[in-house]
Amino acid sequence: MKFSIVITTCNRLSLLKRAIASALNQSIPCEVIVVDDCSSDGTAEYIQSLGEDIIFYRNLKNMRQSFSVNVGVKAAQGDWIKLLDDDDYLAPNCIEEIMKNIAQYPEAVICSCQATQVDIKGVEICQTPKIGLEQAFYIAQADIHYGMLLEEVPFGTTSQVAFLRDAFLNSGGWDSSLDDCYNDIDCWLRIAQFGDAVFVNSCLVYRVVWSGSYNQKSSLLKRLNTNILIKEKIYNLVNPKYQSVLPPLSYICNYVKLHWLLVALKQKHFVFAIRISFPAVLSMRSWNILVKAMRSRNNRPSRKSVILKTTK
Repeated sequence: MKFSIVITTCNRLSLLKRAIASALNQSIPCEVIVVDDCSSDGTAEYIQSLGEDIIFYRNLKNMRQSFSVNVGVKAAQGDWIKLLDDDDYLAPNCIEEIMKNIAQYPEAVICSCQATQVDIKGVEICQTPKIGLEQAFYIAQADIHYGMLLEEVPFGTTSQVAFLRDAFLNSGGWDSSLDDCYNDIDCWLRIAQFGDAVFVNSCLVYRVVWSGSYNQKSSLLKRLNTNILIKEKIYNLVNPKYQSVLPPLSYICNYVKLHWLLVALKQKHFVFAIRISFPAVLSMRSWNILVKAMRSRNNRPSRKSVILKTTK
């Protein structure tokens, strides 16, 4: 089993240096690829100064993140790919721990780990929740999409996830129409059609939470509409064995609106909150789904849900 780390970047040289250092300092050496989306801040010169340690690709014009991810993965020689955003960085044992855990599950095509969330100065804010009780928590392919629909299976952000290269290529890669908003989740749900998932309950990546994050640049309306689109895609992939307990799609869409209603209220976007509140706010079924999803997030370490299998 071979791993490639693929880093995409655009005009973030000061942050990129830390991401590259974390990739080169892995306890198990692996291929490191950087795809530069036509930066103008000296990124190309810096990477070229690193010599043969880095495989470097540079877009001739700005093509945005999805295009760059697809370029990097197609060029990679590894069987498995670890993506890394340029503002995040890896723990030294990240690849070693992921490799050790997925080796136990040969049918796995996607793996997620916990992240330590830090501010721009590297000060810890919190850790993302564990999934289940075991060090490596396994989910069969047939159970993944139902779990994703109801927030029981949260793969997380780009830097938390590794995947089988062949599954990525078969999935079609990242969709450029979703740049800056759910392009990663959209890919995870398609990769998950091809095999099982593993969650590693160790913090193996540092995710930087700051105002310059790509997902902070999208409007609430765009994030709401794209969230609904993603839920619709997941809904259509839910295994038939869950049809008897699957809520109607309209309730799922209203549940998503309720989630963004709470986000809007927290951020004091009151006009937007009122705009999206009806008729979702009147749907008790949708409120129940939201409450269960929130409870699920809070109780993940002790959960033994029917959709979460712990045996091969």
